[in-house]
Amino acid sequence: MKTIYIKYICAICAICGLTACSDFLEEQKPQATLIQDEIKNPQYIDNVLITAYAGLVTIEDMNASFSLWNYDTRSDDAYVGGAEFSDGAPFHNLERGTGIATSDWPFSSIWGKFYQYLSRVSLSIDMLAEADQSNATIQQRTGEMKFLRAYGHFQLKRLFKKIPFVNKLNMQEEDYTNLSNTEYTNDEGWQQIINDLQDAYNVLPTVQKEKGRPTKAAAAAFLAKVYLYKAYRQDDANTNQVTSINNEDLQKVIEYTDPKLYSNYGLESDLHNNFRPEEAYENGKESIWAIQYSKNDGTTYGNLNFSNRLIVPCIPKVHDSGCDFYKPSVNLVNAYRTNADGLPLVATAATQDYEVGSAQTVDPRLFVTVGVPGTPYMFNTSYMMSKTNTWSRSGGKYGYFVSLKQNVDPAQTNLYIFNADNQWASSMNRVVFRYADVLLMRAEAQAQLGNSAEAVTLVNQVRERAKAMAANSVVSNYPNKYGVHFAINSYKGTYDKDAAMEIVKTERRLELAMESERFFDLVRWGDAATVINQFYNTESQKMTFLNGSLFTANKNEYLPIPHEQMAASNGHYTQNCGQW
Repeated sequence: MKTIYIKYICAICAICGLTACSDFLEEQKPQATLIQDEIKNPQYIDNVLITAYAGLVTIEDMNASFSLWNYDTRSDDAYVGGAEFSDGAPFHNLERGTGIATSDWPFSSIWGKFYQYLSRVSLSIDMLAEADQSNATIQQRTGEMKFLRAYGHFQLKRLFKKIPFVNKLNMQEEDYTNLSNTEYTNDEGWQQIINDLQDAYNVLPTVQKEKGRPTKAAAAAFLAKVYLYKAYRQDDANTNQVTSINNEDLQKVIEYTDPKLYSNYGLESDLHNNFRPEEAYENGKESIWAIQYSKNDGTTYGNLNFSNRLIVPCIPKVHDSGCDFYKPSVNLVNAYRTNADGLPLVATAATQDYEVGSAQTVDPRLFVTVGVPGTPYMFNTSYMMSKTNTWSRSGGKYGYFVSLKQNVDPAQTNLYIFNADNQWASSMNRVVFRYADVLLMRAEAQAQLGNSAEAVTLVNQVRERAKAMAANSVVSNYPNKYGVHFAINSYKGTYDKDAAMEIVKTERRLELAMESERFFDLVRWGDAATVINQFYNTESQKMTFLNGSLFTANKNEYLPIPHEQMAASNGHYTQNCGQW
């Protein structure tokens, strides 16, 4: 009889050398058992697979969020925040690009949690392999698990670049102890992820009854994203430079962003609808695949999203001890300024920083993305934000802007947001792939292929939604109530390839800001060192904690392989470039 630990399954918990392990399995009492024949039966197989899905919620935590918000603070979109520099010091070192050590605890933490998650997925795939492979349910469930395996490897690869892949059936202890993180070249590593996603795409249905399961469109969106990363080749093992851009990969992006694949999806009328916890908005038409959180499910607090709890700000008379991390930057807020044509403003040294009440015009998406002093927190006028210490845990050291996309209106306390152990957690889903991203990935591929007109047309679809928000959105009354001025229009005229790419890059920033994409986009494009060092030069004049910051090319694009993992690898791991 094979015993399955439904609630606490660790699978190959240690993955022997990939993560630390104790006698975890021996310490747990079985929650349920399945005999070997039942494991092969499609009727029971979900009792095994549910633990892999649960890992998306229960394994991550606020210091190692699977959304990677902690690591997007290296970009020009956000500061780490918190109380002071010693509050999460390794993350502050990351955002400054200096003082980073391979032994810093966040690196081993996020590495270990993703491989713990992958161990659950691997066990599920092993068990599915023992079932009837001609059964449609078994095929579909195998596709789901390969999708989940691709997610774990993708996130790890964006973080660490050189990673060991857990992608073979029935791996034994010897297999794990001999894993190498250079078994595949950088290009081949992306291909391993693509292989899993292609298998998933081939068998996943167009519609899933249970929303947390990936669909064919989700696999297509994921394939497009991985091909887009793969297209920007980093072929020199001794650098992180983009050495070429592969047109065949870009054509794959075009293939997997074909509008015909997304007939069930579209843009919400209001960007904010993607970041609302109410049942009427979750899993909406723009959400292609989302991590599902829950409440009132019989557990102590529900399967809530604890990974974003550090992002909640100080809220006077509600939660004065909010942790106040992931603070939008002055640079990001200024990026939403527009010119007389309603297009992104090209600022000069004399251009003033944006403030509510000024005559400057802005894109309406600013106020859905960033909580700006002079406007209501989470669109609730009972909580008017201000440049006072009651709204800043650091006393303004990291500014007074607040991230909105991860937070929930305090008026919905005990409905969708809960005070759990004196920190806030919500039941709001985290959208991983949304339709706006698909449009912008297609636009990027078209631009790189020289199809500038098609690229700009796709960008304009996203901008037209933003333009409509000035009259029909949660912030449409801001001009009358708070003295802000909206101006946004589509791009007109013709553009060459370089100009079209700049338009796409700008639009990705504006549309996806504070969704943990910016830093990884900059690395993918090969722009990280230039953009982030320019950010340090200008932003340090306002935020003194950035003085002395430096982004070192061919080093800071990726995290170092954690010291603990190097030491436990029996010499099979190679450190990333950069003289860590």
